[in-house]
Amino acid sequence: MQSILIVDDDVNICKILVKFLEKKGYQADSKSNAKDAIELVKKSAFDVILIDFRLPDEDGVNLMQKVKIFQPKAKVIIITGYSDVKIAVKAMKTGAFDYITKPLQPDEILFTIKEAIKHEEKKSVDHSKPVSKTEFIIGKSAAAKKVVQHIDLVAPTNMTVIIKGDTGTGKEYAARMIHDKSKRADKPFVAIDCGSLTNELAGSELFGHEKGAFTGAVNAKAGSFEYGQGGTLFLDEIGNLNYEIQVKLLRVLQERKVSRIGSNKEKDIDVRVIVASNDDLKEKVTDGRFREDLYHRLNEFNLDIAPIRDKKEDILTFAQHFLKLANRDLGKSVKGLNKDVEKIFLKYPWYGNLRELKNVVKRSVLLCNSDFISKEHLPHEIVYYNYDSFEEEDDPNAATDLKSTAEMAEKKAIIKALNETDYNKTKAAKLLNIDRKTLYNKLNEYKIDL
Repeated sequence: MQSILIVDDDVNICKILVKFLEKKGYQADSKSNAKDAIELVKKSAFDVILIDFRLPDEDGVNLMQKVKIFQPKAKVIIITGYSDVKIAVKAMKTGAFDYITKPLQPDEILFTIKEAIKHEEKKSVDHSKPVSKTEFIIGKSAAAKKVVQHIDLVAPTNMTVIIKGDTGTGKEYAARMIHDKSKRADKPFVAIDCGSLTNELAGSELFGHEKGAFTGAVNAKAGSFEYGQGGTLFLDEIGNLNYEIQVKLLRVLQERKVSRIGSNKEKDIDVRVIVASNDDLKEKVTDGRFREDLYHRLNEFNLDIAPIRDKKEDILTFAQHFLKLANRDLGKSVKGLNKDVEKIFLKYPWYGNLRELKNVVKRSVLLCNSDFISKEHLPHEIVYYNYDSFEEEDDPNAATDLKSTAEMAEKKAIIKALNETDYNKTKAAKLLNIDRKTLYNKLNEYKIDL
C-alpha cells in the first residue's frame, strides 16, 4: 500500500485529503508545519508528499529540499495558489515532481498522485529494455520547424548535444526525438533529472556503486551509464552537478569507461550523452560554477528551444493536444476551447511553458461539464492576467489621457486585491479601503466577471 503525506497548515484540508486518499486505498498522514513534517519523514517512509508552498514556519520549496535529504525517492507535489505558479514551476527544477493549484480538486489530486507513483515505478523497471516512443507533437511555428530541422541533422550522428530552454519547454521531448531518429532507437533511452539529485546520490545514480561502498549501500547497483549501454543517456539540469561529479563525468566521456563507486574495475561503455539546462552554462563557466573542459566536451552541438510565449502560433495546437490527453486520462469528452478561451490562451505569457499549459488544460477539462472549455473553467489569474500585469509600454493602444490612465490603474488595483484575498469580496473591499457596495459598483463599471 502506497503511503502519502500531506503538509498544509489548513487542518480541514488535511482531514479531507487524508479521508479521501484512505478511501482510495492509500495510507495517508498529515502535518500542519514544516518542523513536524521533517520529524515524521525521519521516521516513516512515504511514496508521495504533498507540500503547501506557503507554510507558517517555512516555504514549501525549502521543506522539499530537506525532505529529499531523508527520502530522495519520494515524489513531492507542491500545492500552491495560482499567483505562485511561477515559483512552483521553478521548484520542479529543484526536485518537485509536479504542482497543483488551489482550490484543490480531488480528481486532479488523485490523478497527479497516480502519475507520480507510475513515474517511480517506471524508474524501477529494467533500464536495459528499450523505451517506447514518447507521445508528443511538433509545432507549426518557424522556431519549432527549425528545432526539428536541427534534430534531423544531428540525430543520425553520435555527437553530444546541449539542449537549452526554460523550464517546461519540452527539452526531454527534444532529447527523445533525437534518440528516436538515431541509429540507437532500438536501445535504451535513460533520463536522469540532475536537479533532483543530492550530491550524495548523484554519483551512485550516474555511475553505480558496489555493496558497502557507503552507508546505506546494502546492495550493488548499476548506474545510468550501464543501464543506457548502446543507447542514449539524457542528463537534465546538468548544471546542478557538483564539481566532484563533473570531474568524474568528464573522465567517463573522454575514456568511454565507467567504474562504480567503491570499485576499481572499469567497464567499457557505448552511450550517447544529451544534456539540458535552463541556465546559461557559458555563464556558469565564467562564474566558476561549471567546468570549462566539461562544457566544451559536451557542446558538440547546441539546440535552443524557445519559450512558448515566443511561438504563439503553436499555443492552440499544443492546447488541443493536451485536451486529448486530458480527455483520455480523466475519462471526459470535451471537444475544445471556446473563442474567449482561445483569445486568453494567446495573450497569456505562459511562464511555465508547456508544463503550465498542460496543467491548465487538464484542470479545465476536469471542471468542464459541457462540450467546450469556457472562462469559468480557467484559473481567475489567467483570465485577468492582462489587467493585473498591465504594462503601458507593451500596449500600442494604451490610453495617454489622465482619466483613462487612472481608470486602468484602479482596475489593476482591484484585480490585485481580489487575487490576494482569493476573490473574497469583503476582504478585497477592506484591503482597498472601500465599502463592499463601492467594490460591486466598480466590478460592474469595469466589467470584471467573477
